[in-house]
Amino acid sequence: MIQKLANVAVVVKDQTKALDFYTQVLGFEKRTDIPAPSGGARWVTVAPKGQDIEISLFLAGSYPDTQNQWKAGTNPFWTLQTDDCRGDFKLLKARGVKFDQEEPAENPWSITAVFSDPDGNKFNLAEFRHRS
Repeated sequence: MIQKLANVAVVVKDQTKALDFYTQVLGFEKRTDIPAPSGGARWVTVAPKGQDIEISLFLAGSYPDTQNQWKAGTNPFWTLQTDDCRGDFKLLKARGVKFDQEEPAENPWSITAVFSDPDGNKFNLAEFRHRS
């Protein structure tokens, strides 16, 4: 039986630049960095500290793609939970993160702010008001 969600691929154009963004800008930790035997794409994963699920920084063009599914910026929309959306918004904006709006949006269930990584992959930063 399936036990848990373990990994999600985020397609990037440059694994080294992506690793720097996710670790230095967002503050994630590097979990895996295994070079390919042929010198091609590496297996690189990152995650927020204490989080089980990892993001695989998958190099665009490193896998035969007959359906154009592995393009940078075309991945699922992920939500990153925070306990201080406004504070993290200011911190990340100061670090150069590009948000889709000038200020976090408020709604009855959360405060949110949407941003993109350098390859155009979208993330939602969310502070949930009520969790069941």
